[in-house]
Amino acid sequence: LEGLARGLNVFREKVPLPKFERVEPAAEHKQVLNITANTATVRPYAVAAVLRGVTFTEASYNSFIDLQEKLHQNICRKRSLVAIGTHDLDTVQGPFTYDAQLPADIKFKPLRAPDMTKEYTADELMVAYEADQQLKHYLHIIRGKERFPVIRDSNGVVLSMPPIINGHHSRITMATRNVFIECTATDQTKADIVLNMIVCAFSEYAAVPFTVEAVTVNGPAGPRVTPNLAYRTERVSVESVYARMGIPRDATPQKIASLLTRMQLTATLADGDTTLLVEVPPTRPDVLHECDIWEDVAISYGFNNIKWNVPKVVTVGKQLPINKLTDQLRVVVAQSGYNEALTFALCKLDDNFKGLRRPDDGSSIAIANPATAEFQVARTNLL
Repeated sequence: LEGLARGLNVFREKVPLPKFERVEPAAEHKQVLNITANTATVRPYAVAAVLRGVTFTEASYNSFIDLQEKLHQNICRKRSLVAIGTHDLDTVQGPFTYDAQLPADIKFKPLRAPDMTKEYTADELMVAYEADQQLKHYLHIIRGKERFPVIRDSNGVVLSMPPIINGHHSRITMATRNVFIECTATDQTKADIVLNMIVCAFSEYAAVPFTVEAVTVNGPAGPRVTPNLAYRTERVSVESVYARMGIPRDATPQKIASLLTRMQLTATLADGDTTLLVEVPPTRPDVLHECDIWEDVAISYGFNNIKWNVPKVVTVGKQLPINKLTDQLRVVVAQSGYNEALTFALCKLDDNFKGLRRPDDGSSIAIANPATAEFQVARTNLL
């Protein structure tokens, strides 16, 4: 919600575009995360950051939790690529260690469990969470591994067992003021993006707004400092914006630069107003190429404000007669009170049988190597 609200206010020119900054903490507050070589077989990458002096309200606290869940479901690919852990820094003691240990050696009180009065080993949690409607979907990520990932503080306190559950000891509450954020991952780029997204969204609540304290991460490949709140500059031809997106030429280069700034891409003109120097912030990992910047100009200008033109090609496309007839029949049938079912040809095996309380009679055709669990078999009914 914070990022959306800020984006809308920047677009409406109600607030200036924030400048996110990574700052070095005072010597007594410096945090270190050490990664052991054991993690290479499970989740080899980790990044971290600190938000200091945060003041939570009930709304911002709920939004903080909600953002983590949304990131887990999309860019984190249901925690298979990245898992986020947030902790009350004042309840733990650095330096922190990210290790992969034998399940029997990992014992702690988790954030949620059938019995919140006891500690569980990692193996016990894997069994207990089989009945948990939320966490059971992540067990397969580490099930069968000889070692499980775990993050501990200098006193051996377990902060989290990614990608399954955080520890109860370091849980975030409304009273939390200093937040330690860690992301473990199987992909370094995704880890950096996710950490940037979460710290940029909530750095406005820090004691010094839009600042994030750095954490030194010592891994097998050497030390690095995270988060990587790097800005980069892209050069875009003004002429390419006109030619590629159909923006009318009465929109001056200065107007185009203003449109990009409203899209949180600070733009200035160079080379006699023929080139745009576009600063891409860490909150815009979706901007990969020049064409992404063209698209943002068109969005800011308004697609409905761009005049329609017939392309200068030798043929003109049109709808096939059978498709036109089908669309007309669809409208007539819908107007007669029928409901149309537009379903995928493929679905989950459980959705086809168990979810409908039907026995699996072997009538569905199974996909040998489904890309996702959502598309395992050919659908045999419309429900």
